[in-house]
Amino acid sequence: MNVKKILSDIYKNRIWLLMVLPGTIWLLLFSYLPMFGQVLAFKKFRIHPDGFFASVINSEWVGWENFEYLFSTSDAWIITRNTLVYNIIFIVVGLIAAVGTAIMLSELVNKKLSKVYQTSILFPHFISWVIGSYFVFTFLSTDHGLLNHVLGWFHIDPISWYSESKYWPFILVFMSLWKGVGYGSIVYLASIVGIDRAYYEAAMIDGASKWKQIKHVTLPMLKPLMIILTIMNIGRIFNSDFGLFYQVPRDSGALYSVTNVIDTFVYRGLMNLGDIGMSTAAGLYQSAVGFTLVIITNYIVRKVDEESALF
Repeated sequence: MNVKKILSDIYKNRIWLLMVLPGTIWLLLFSYLPMFGQVLAFKKFRIHPDGFFASVINSEWVGWENFEYLFSTSDAWIITRNTLVYNIIFIVVGLIAAVGTAIMLSELVNKKLSKVYQTSILFPHFISWVIGSYFVFTFLSTDHGLLNHVLGWFHIDPISWYSESKYWPFILVFMSLWKGVGYGSIVYLASIVGIDRAYYEAAMIDGASKWKQIKHVTLPMLKPLMIILTIMNIGRIFNSDFGLFYQVPRDSGALYSVTNVIDTFVYRGLMNLGDIGMSTAAGLYQSAVGFTLVIITNYIVRKVDEESALF
């Protein structure tokens, strides 16, 4: 290893390295440093008077006991099912909606109007779920909600939305699309803009309709990006949007059967039970499965189309 050359390269690229330094520090502090805390998944955490690190060191080692307790509870199946099913739906529906929206925006002739649409659909991405939950409440409130007022016009009894779980899978999917489709479509739109127009000109010369241009030019060009983003989303398939599942249903106990996911389970385990060991075990289980799924998915993609694989 040529240390002198390495130092020389660092000096030459010092400006670029300084630009990524804040992100690197953030990654180390909030992604890599907390990994040492995963040891709590195998311990029965007890607070020690000498501080947190002493508590970690002196807590009793219990091995797989936290995992056994986690999977022996009735919630284990519910949170795993909800997390997986919702994320599969979000990935599939979100991909279709984002690509479809990006294609529609790219086909708009009036570019000023296109910018207005882009801004409008991107705006929800920057709204926190706390604010979003109040938007939802204005529609779904039993006494003053807009939807119940509309139902009243048709002489239909008001619905107690926050007590009836059967409606919430649809509400959560809709809210996920409302917040996420704008950002996803902008990513795909940027890729569409970068496609060489010569492909479209050649397709038009061959007599291809607009649909055939999309089918045979746009979608194949978007395929590598779609695969990479899908692989990354599969890696987060055991991670849920905490705000969506906790804030939007307003933590209603009557809805836990369809809104309780791993992230909300971990949060409630910490806040209500104070069980740090079991909560850490749930988080580790979440990360391990996500990592495994990324490796498997990438391996399958590499076997089918090596150039489309993430690594």
